[in-house]
Amino acid sequence: MDKNLIERSKKGDLNAFEQLVRRYENKVFNLGFRFTGNYDDACDVAQEAFLRLYQSLPQFRGDSDFMTWFYRIIANVCRDETRRRRRYNNFSLDGNPTGCSILQLPDKAVLPEEAVEKQEFTDMVQKCLDALSEEHRLVLIMRDIQGLSYDEIAEALNNSLGTVKSRLNRARKVFKEKIIEAKELFEQETRLIKKGGI
Repeated sequence: MDKNLIERSKKGDLNAFEQLVRRYENKVFNLGFRFTGNYDDACDVAQEAFLRLYQSLPQFRGDSDFMTWFYRIIANVCRDETRRRRRYNNFSLDGNPTGCSILQLPDKAVLPEEAVEKQEFTDMVQKCLDALSEEHRLVLIMRDIQGLSYDEIAEALNNSLGTVKSRLNRARKVFKEKIIEAKELFEQETRLIKKGGI
């Protein structure tokens, strides 16, 4: 199916390209959201990734899996976003201004307190992801959130298998440390709030 859509898109068939976008938009947005930590930047990343895909499709020869090749484009867009943020120091203060989380849709059966706790946990996880280096964040998202194989990640990031495994191992270690640290701080704040200390 992808092969047909890709070939038609290469020939300028916008309907075929629109179908490709619909097929992969959730994956692309999710990676962008986890990488940037907020909805607006994730939308920008996704839009730029699809624009670059459209511009680059004529160069896709099919030597590799389409999605692996596309992940390389998405990874480059994410890296560019990091550089843009550094240059303009344009970080979101609240991380998620619209309250939209791609991983958590509202559940009507959840009590308001539970919804707040879930959102706080999601925010805590995102802050820990944001604290990782660009390359560590990318491999962690691609492997543990998007479910790519080591080989696919290596090809998408143009790294050796050993580099990917090493970065992923380090990313998981640092992420775990950050989560433990954040969880302890979160629990301390919760205890203080319950005691009326804050």
